[in-house]
Formats: sequence, C-alpha cells, structure tokens
Amino acid sequence: MTPKLRAYFVHLFTATGAVFAMLAMLAAVEERWSLMFAWLVVAFIVDGIDGPLARRFHVQTHAQKIDGVLLDLIIDYLTYVFIPAFALFQSGLLPGWTGWAAIIVITFASVIYFADTRMKNPDNTFAGFPACWNMLALVVFALTPPFWATLGIVVLLAVAMFSPLKFVHPVRTARWRGLTLPAAMAWTAAAALAAFYDFAQPEWVSLTLMITSIYLILAGPAQQVIPERRRLGPPG
Repeated sequence: MTPKLRAYFVHLFTATGAVFAMLAMLAAVEERWSLMFAWLVVAFIVDGIDGPLARRFHVQTHAQKIDGVLLDLIIDYLTYVFIPAFALFQSGLLPGWTGWAAIIVITFASVIYFADTRMKNPDNTFAGFPACWNMLALVVFALTPPFWATLGIVVLLAVAMFSPLKFVHPVRTARWRGLTLPAAMAWTAAAALAAFYDFAQPEWVSLTLMITSIYLILAGPAQQVIPERRRLGPPG
C-alpha cells in the first residue's frame, strides 16, 4: 500500500466517527441511553486512535486534499457536544428551565471554543476545558447527582473553557502521560461497563468513573501549580 493510500485510509477511519454519531443520535431520540453512550464510547476510541495514526502516516503530507483537523472538529462537535447536550435535556436529569439553560450554555460556548485558534498549547495541553461534554454526560447518567449540582458543574466547565487553565490530552500531553493515559483507558472501560449495565453498574465502576474523571479534570491545573523537574544533563 502506498503512503498516499495509507494516509487517505486514516481520513476514512476518522470519518467513521460521523456514522457512530448518527447511530448515537438515533438511539438518543429513542431514549435508549445505554446504546447511545455505547456508540459515543466507540467514537471516543476512534478519536483516540486516529490522531496517532495521522501522525504516523503523515496525512498532512500525503493526503492534503482533506483537512484532517477540520474533519476531526466536525465529528467532535457532534459526539462531544451536540448529542450529549441533547441527552442531558431529553433525559429529564436537568428538569424544566435547567435543561434549557444547560443546552444553551453547552452548545453556544462550545461552538465558539471549537473555532478558537488558541485551543491547543505548545505542550499539547488544551487551553481551557476542551468541551468534553460526552464524558460529563456519561458520569451524570451513571452517578445521577442532584440537578442543581449538574447545572453548577456545567456552568463552571463552560467558564473554564475560556480560562487560562490547562487540561491534559490523554495521549499527546507528555507530562504525566504514564498516569494520564492509563487513567483515560480506565475511564473508557468504566464508561463502557456503565453503559453495558444500563447505568445500574457495580459500585467499583462508579468509583472508577469518579476517580478518573477528577484526575483528568485536575491534572492540567495541577501541572500549572507543580513545577516540572528539570532533567540534569551528563556531567562534564
């Protein structure tokens, strides 16, 4: 297979995320929440794999006719923002005006964030909360906190999108990757199990979701507070 063909196959792999988004949306319309999140987890896995593949096969060099960054952003908005916001509203977990407030805040703030050219920092962290509303929605479905707590978290994270806080990328952020990547993998496994159990999951799954979610949210800000150790070169 030629380098050009491999590069275009990476784009096609990324584009499958749009199919999984449609399948998730169809499940959401029917209020089949476990199935919806199962498809979102599949899309999340694709999103985690396609980036390393794109860099490995140099898609910007061999497949320039397709903008992989734009393709990824379109799919991410559907799977990270639009469908999770609909689920929070339609499920009744945010009743009355709180549901309207949440979907307006999430969709409006996120579309501005996705268009912000300063989304990524030089150290491969995100500048501000990276609009991972799919992760928040799944945790809310699994743990069912009080609606006022959910709304408060939505507002705080929406504000954090435009703050100077950093948020780690589980694959690309080099610092603490040895902890961040396993945490992201554990979160994904726990999320899949919660959906499999139709959100009547065992307590250890809920605990895994809580611990890994807290770590993934706070790791970036913690890195801003904790100075990085400088590596000492060889003597001489």
